[in-house]
This record gives sequence, structure tokens and C-alpha cells, in this order.
Amino acid sequence: MTAWVEIGVFCAKAGIILFAVLAVIIVVANLIFKMRGLKGEIEVEDLSKKIQDYEDYLNFHHQDPKFAKKEHKKKMKARKKELKEHHDKPVLYVVDFEGDIRATQVDNLREKVTAILTAVRPERDEVMVRVESPGGMVHTYGLAAAQLARFRERKIRLTISVDKVAASGGYMMACTGDEIIAAPFAIVGSIGVVAQVPNLNRLLKKHNVDYEEITAGQYKRTISLFGEITEKGREKFMEQIEDTHSLFKGFVSKFRPHIDLSKVATGEHWYAEEA
Repeated sequence: MTAWVEIGVFCAKAGIILFAVLAVIIVVANLIFKMRGLKGEIEVEDLSKKIQDYEDYLNFHHQDPKFAKKEHKKKMKARKKELKEHHDKPVLYVVDFEGDIRATQVDNLREKVTAILTAVRPERDEVMVRVESPGGMVHTYGLAAAQLARFRERKIRLTISVDKVAASGGYMMACTGDEIIAAPFAIVGSIGVVAQVPNLNRLLKKHNVDYEEITAGQYKRTISLFGEITEKGREKFMEQIEDTHSLFKGFVSKFRPHIDLSKVATGEHWYAEEA
């Protein structure tokens, strides 16, 4: 009897472990699927209709239901007629961008920009991009900003909306707009560059661990995680940081020529009300 109990306990434990492993696999697979889905997946929503639906919903609860229903039908007829008669009305394309440190939405943004450029009419349509990002990697945010610059190259009016934060790489994107509309306490600016590299070389030496870094090219590795930091390497690393900062300032100056970069390109950030 004891043997059967032990077998039962073993099977139960094995089942729990198997279930946990399967759960992890499903979660990881789902994340991979979602990440793949970010590229090239575009969802189009009529914001005018959405706002109209809100109005109808509130009216339905504040007014007599029968009267509200009649009014809704009248509005729907009027809307259909308007769509037929005014197909050439100006269109505002609204795009959302929520940035993380790697700007992982950049591929999706590129697809959206390309799609809009195939349909937009520069003489009457406009684009609004709602940017939310504290910044991140230079090369990915540089690509994201370059996507928005495509609208400016085509002479399409671009408005950037910031509800919470568009700093550093996020501001690099925001500065491409003809106009930036920001909430009073939204954080903007941070025109600067930062690099943080912990170095464990002395710790390795303390424990008599040898680490050899072989490179071809004088500056292939200036500062690394395990290698010894030399004064020459540190100076070159600082030079690279300054070069990147200069490129950042040049990009901002291109789209915001009236800004005094000596005052704002210090790495500081401001609330939009102050900015």
C-alpha cells in the first residue's frame, strides 16, 4: 500500500512540474507571437465615430430612450450622407508610439508610416503621433525619429502629442513635429547621452582570475565589463559619447532651429509648462 502511495505522490509531483513547464512554454510562445505580431500589423479605427458613439451612449442614458434612439438614427443617416458628399474632407491620421529602452515598436511604426504615406494627401491631410517614451538606445530611437521625419520630407504637417514623457530618445522623436502639444506636467527634454558600464576587472584580480581580451583595431574595446580600463580607452569612450551628443544636438537643431542648444542640450529635463 505504501508503495502505491509513493507512486501516487511521485505522479502528482511530476504532473505539477509538467504543468508548470507547459505553462512557461505557453507564456513564452505567446510573447514571441505578440512580438512577431508587432511588425506589419496595423489596426485602423475611426476616432470620429468613436467619439460620436460616446456622445450617443451618454445621451441614451440622459434622455428618453425612444427619443435617444430616434436621434441616433437621424445622426447615422446624416453621417452616411456626409461621408458620401464629403469624401474629400481633410483626414487626421493618429498614431500611437509607446517606447521602451530598445524602442521595440519601431518596426511597427515604420509599417504605419509607410501605410499612411501611400494614402495621405499632403495638401489637406495631417498626422498626429502620440509619443510616450523616456528614451533608450541611440540607434533604435534614431531610426524611430527618422520614420517621423519622413512626413516632414513629404511636406505633411506633423503634430506630436505628449501626455506623460518624451525625453532623450523620446524627445528626439518629438522634435521632428511641426508642433508639439504636451500636458502641463509631461516631461520633455533630456537632450544628452549616458553610458553606464560596470567594471569587474579589479574583482577578478583580487580572486586571481585571469581575463584576456584580444582585439584587432586600436579602439575595438575602449571600456568593457571585464577588461582593464586605461586612460586612453576612457578618453576615447568620452570622445564617442561627445560625438553622439553632437549628432543628437544637430538633429534637434535641424527641426528646432530657434532653440538655444547651449541652454537646453545639457541633459536636463523639464515639465512642459516650463519648457
